[in-house]
Amino acid sequence: MPSKLSATEILDRARTGASTAGRVFGEPIERDGVTVVPVAVIHGGGGAGAGSGSLEDSDKPEGEGSGGGFGFSARPAGVYVIRDGDARWRPALDVNKIIAGGQLLVLAALLVAGSVLRRRH
Repeated sequence: MPSKLSATEILDRARTGASTAGRVFGEPIERDGVTVVPVAVIHGGGGAGAGSGSLEDSDKPEGEGSGGGFGFSARPAGVYVIRDGDARWRPALDVNKIIAGGQLLVLAALLVAGSVLRRRH
């Protein structure tokens, strides 16, 4: 049977996992005098639960409970490119956001065109 963790222990473990620099900045890559440091955006969260007691109207007069968990998500943010002592930020290209933005733009254009055509008739 796994050991039970308190809510505080669960959240402490979640914080420890989220705060390490290695999870945000990857290992630097060096080639031909250029250093590239990858950067990610990390989001995390956690939760816990508890329970106890008894129900007077129930066939089971005792109760118990437990719960808990945490999760993380990460996405690339970009890279720092260091060359000759000069650091430059290069953001990551999120193709999904570009496609979604294009779809919204086309939808807005279609709605405006439909509105203009209805007014003409």
